[in-house]
Amino acid sequence: MPTLLLGMLFFTTPAVVGVDMFTPPIRLTLLGFVGMTTFVIPALGIYYLYRAGYIQSLHLDNLADRRLPYFITVLLYGFATYFFRYQLAQLSELAPQISIVLASVTVSIALVAIISLNWKISAHGTGFGGLLGATFGIVVKFGEHILLYPLLGLVVLGGLLMSARLHLNAHTPAQISAGVLLGLVVSLATVWWFV
Repeated sequence: MPTLLLGMLFFTTPAVVGVDMFTPPIRLTLLGFVGMTTFVIPALGIYYLYRAGYIQSLHLDNLADRRLPYFITVLLYGFATYFFRYQLAQLSELAPQISIVLASVTVSIALVAIISLNWKISAHGTGFGGLLGATFGIVVKFGEHILLYPLLGLVVLGGLLMSARLHLNAHTPAQISAGVLLGLVVSLATVWWFV
């Protein structure tokens, strides 16, 4: 979800995230790093944990299976946030919004990890809610009406995703609703107060 969000922003509203002065290849490089640290490496980590027997299923069906993968994911997202904020200091001065968005995602997944100690909140719902909240926040705060059609597309895709999670009996409606609400509130608040 962070890669999708930043990819959409990098190429439709680059000024909002401060990358309008960067060429498309530089934006793609930045996006590639985000994708590696927020999708590829966590996915490989979960696969490793499964192969090594630390978790029973790649689907993370039970609460015990969710703890270690979510903890590792929070660390990786935290690393990405730290890297963009402090290790790429010149970039952070020009485009602090990147690390702000990544920090928002890190907070969301940390909250999912904490909640998942006792209850199976939907991480898919949280990711979708975050994507929706950030996009909606940017449309409202910055008047970026170019994002209205992507926002509508996200609503349709989110509906399909949440329906699929329900159809697979992966979550209850309450778990999905809580996840969407969590992501929506964290990302909307972040855009409203920090971007």
